[in-house]
Amino acid sequence: PARAARAKPRAKSATAKGLAPKATRGVRAAAGPAQYVYSFGKGRAQGSGAMKELLGGKGAGLAEMSKLGLPVPPGFTISTEVCAYYYERGHTWPKGLEREVERAILELERDQDKGFGDSANPLLVSVRSGARVSMPGMMDTVLNLGLNEATVEGLARRSKNPRFAWDAYRRFVQMYADVVLGLKARREEHASPFGAALDQLKRERKVLLDTELSGEDMRELALRYREIVRRETGQEFPSDVRVQLWGAIAAVFRSWQNERAVAYRAMNHIPAAWGTAVSVVAMVFGNLGETSGTGVCFTRDPATGEKRFYGELLMNAQGEDVVAGLRTPQPVQTMEQLQPACWRELLRIQALLERHYRDMQDLEFTIEEGKLYMLQCRNGKRTGFAAARIAVDLVEEGILSKDEALLKVEAEALDQLLKPVFEPSEIARARKSGRLLTKGLNAGPGAATGRLVFDPRQAERLGAKEGVILVRQETSPEDIKGMRAAAGILTARGGMTSHAALVARQMGKVCVAGAGELDFDVENSSVRVGGRVLKAGDWISLDGSTGEVFEGQIATRNSEVMSALFPAAGEKPVSGPVLRAFQKLMQWADQVRTLEVRANADQPDQARVAVAFGAQGIGLCRTEHMFFDGAKIDLVREMILATDQAGRKAALDKILPMQRADFEGIFEEMAPRPVTVRSLDPPLHEFLPHEDAALHDLSRKLEVAPEKLRARVQELAELNPMLGHRGCRLGITFPEITAMQARAVMEAACNVLVRKGRTVEPEIMIPLVGTRREFELQAAIVRETAEAVLAERSLKIPYLVGTMIELPRACLVADEVAKEAEFFSFGTNDLTQTTFGISRDDGGRFLPLYVDREILPADPFATLDLPGVGALMRMACEKGRSSRPKLKLGICGEHGGDPRSIAFCHDLGLAYVSCSPHRLPVARLAAAHAALRAKARS
Repeated sequence: PARAARAKPRAKSATAKGLAPKATRGVRAAAGPAQYVYSFGKGRAQGSGAMKELLGGKGAGLAEMSKLGLPVPPGFTISTEVCAYYYERGHTWPKGLEREVERAILELERDQDKGFGDSANPLLVSVRSGARVSMPGMMDTVLNLGLNEATVEGLARRSKNPRFAWDAYRRFVQMYADVVLGLKARREEHASPFGAALDQLKRERKVLLDTELSGEDMRELALRYREIVRRETGQEFPSDVRVQLWGAIAAVFRSWQNERAVAYRAMNHIPAAWGTAVSVVAMVFGNLGETSGTGVCFTRDPATGEKRFYGELLMNAQGEDVVAGLRTPQPVQTMEQLQPACWRELLRIQALLERHYRDMQDLEFTIEEGKLYMLQCRNGKRTGFAAARIAVDLVEEGILSKDEALLKVEAEALDQLLKPVFEPSEIARARKSGRLLTKGLNAGPGAATGRLVFDPRQAERLGAKEGVILVRQETSPEDIKGMRAAAGILTARGGMTSHAALVARQMGKVCVAGAGELDFDVENSSVRVGGRVLKAGDWISLDGSTGEVFEGQIATRNSEVMSALFPAAGEKPVSGPVLRAFQKLMQWADQVRTLEVRANADQPDQARVAVAFGAQGIGLCRTEHMFFDGAKIDLVREMILATDQAGRKAALDKILPMQRADFEGIFEEMAPRPVTVRSLDPPLHEFLPHEDAALHDLSRKLEVAPEKLRARVQELAELNPMLGHRGCRLGITFPEITAMQARAVMEAACNVLVRKGRTVEPEIMIPLVGTRREFELQAAIVRETAEAVLAERSLKIPYLVGTMIELPRACLVADEVAKEAEFFSFGTNDLTQTTFGISRDDGGRFLPLYVDREILPADPFATLDLPGVGALMRMACEKGRSSRPKLKLGICGEHGGDPRSIAFCHDLGLAYVSCSPHRLPVARLAAAHAALRAKARS
């Protein structure tokens, strides 16, 4: 059997191409005697819910439900260790696996009183993937496995339903051909030969719906499907059920490296080394008639977090019909009338599982002729709105502690709570003017306006340039990149538990699903709705909170949280469950985190926003950002064009009061919090115009000949400005610039103290230091100037002088630099550039490919590179503290807002992280997570 599964993979994955041959290294590869297969069912299980790393989420959930005595179809799980072995050993199986699988099949036959391949009483199984974290729809599944020409006849006799049996067989042939034999990988979208064969048969029988086809019609269709396989692959469809099984197991393991799974892992920071498990489960059928059905449900509303049992049901259907959105289902509550006994049992089970797992659960179930079976339980995907509300509610219900609740909410999810929603008056106006096109299911809350696109590849291309709304009949896992690029997603089919809704909620995307009035014209790239025709490129707007779809653009307003933090004039802030949950989480996070959280802010209005978001100071104030404004820029240019120190001094004297006023505005907002001010950093050529019109305009203002101005621009031009005459090198060349800025800072601090009675703590930071002497020269100017100002004003204001660590050499000689510097702040944007030798402005051209091919685990400008940049930071901390034990350490690069990087900063023992103002809630929660996880490890 194993030899049959060692055929060439159905499509060249990244591993098959040799791009990631050790993708799953890190999961223990099998060596010597080991257990690879874990059985479950009939109230017993070899595994448990705590074994997700080995059994994957699906296998662990099935094992746990079995132990709880719930009605779970029996089966077995092949561990993630086999996935590691399969990739590392060239698509071969570990010794002993075949024997373990055969034993598990025999046990399954005894449990079900059926035979695998038995033509009289056939056992059918599903073969499903299951990583340790949920990856909905990203990997492959095969249902109804075990059918062939003989067993389908046996199934027809046993079920007394030939139509069901042949329908199951034609579904199996299509799924197996697509997943295992690779037919889907060979064709373009919307060109399925199976779909064409189905449409052709319906035309021949003069029917519209699949359900109108008879049992004999389904038999004919299944045979046509087999002929398609023979024609497309040049081989007969396999009849040997063990060949089928091993082919499916291999295909599911291979799907760990398919394009959509790799893309999903990259989006959600899931390590490739984790691998997937494979669960083989006895089939139960929801498509045996009107007493059978299938459904997906959540113990709470996954969109809003409201405490209500929520889900969807399809009678006479298989589970894939719900998840794929092929039919729009009914609310799960309809089960109370259709199957009251099953309904009561499902209510009992959902309450039991939520209490057992102490979290909102996502459940899949099947009803087979009036008997309920549980197929899956897992912690449910949810929006940021729901995550915050559920966590707080579970604390108040006595199910979770505050610390546990904090860990239940992903830090990045808080971003969703800050996103805009539609202005109510604009929505009312749109309805009144007849712009409401249709209404679907509010699958992902928020507001989105964009240009209509039908093709996910086009969404991927255009999404970076402008907002787009991806409109589909239903989404499939292959659409994942387009879904990520789109501002919103609209589907004609599918419910709240369809692929579109599930993935959109996790991504935080606005989504309206199941808008059944949409009538697609694929050939003309248009959709008809409500008597109107919309073409690609037209503007539409989605209200993910109500499910409404509008023609044109609609203005937005602040979310509930933003409205409370920044109320507009005359606006009455809305106070609802989202705001309440946000405030509780932030309060609890601040109680447990040890890292301070500061903001990168350069203007008083940014400082005001930072304080509202909970900033404990400013970690980076970039003084050059104060110069790109009206008269200031011209004065800076006058200083640059001066031919001697006296000329520069005269220009700087004009700049001083303007810069002092800027600092006063910032200090008034931030006092008594510390403010770290970086002295001038960029090369001077960035302040000069380069186009002829701008050069002539400046020459008139400064009364400088254009030729002289152009010569100065050329003189200052640099081949690589990031490595040139900038940072402390500017201050050393032109010390008067550093002196002016130090005076502006200290005079501003004095003025705020005198005028407002509020003391701010300035921290003056010298950038791009690579040697102790560079810092000494600049620090001497700052301290001399600061002491002079304080003496002139007869005031005492505490201040610090430190440096920005952004060069590898600075890390290597940090012990020497720390003898003079009172603090270090890691400028990880430049430290990453100079460590890798990659420009962050140009790296975007190839870094996505590096991540895709697993050359790098993530974009190093988004998440700290711990083995390289992180090692340098650790060295700098250790060396710096060796010279100055109380050295203040922080980070001010954009990594200061990345949760994974924040965890590393906590472990380094930094005093603070600093990030952009709107990332502060994320940073506060991430810092709390880091503290809680460190406490758990100790």
